[in-house]
Amino acid sequence: MYDFPQDLRDAQLALHQTRAAYEQYARTLPWSAVPMPGWEGDEQLHSGYRSAKPDSPGCTDEQHREVARLRAELLELSTVVATHPFWATLERETVVRGRMVLQHSHDAPAVVEAA
Repeated sequence: MYDFPQDLRDAQLALHQTRAAYEQYARTLPWSAVPMPGWEGDEQLHSGYRSAKPDSPGCTDEQHREVARLRAELLELSTVVATHPFWATLERETVVRGRMVLQHSHDAPAVVEAA
């Protein structure tokens, strides 16, 4: 359907990989980027659930630098993908669909097993 140039496909794949790395890294960070005391909320009406957070030591300087590096890389890759000259070759009405197709161009193909 779309004949994406290899450099655009590579940039989109790098964008996906960097986004996954960023999200995985973010899950390892404290709940607050700066030191904050923990808290416990009131018991919720009609349930025994009580929200709470432990004390947060905040992020280290190294963690702040890594988050900034990953965000800068995401911004750069997003810009490369969004402003690639390939998009100017498409009819205006097909650009959004093309971008959607590109986002899934690296998805693993479905494997169909014989019954």
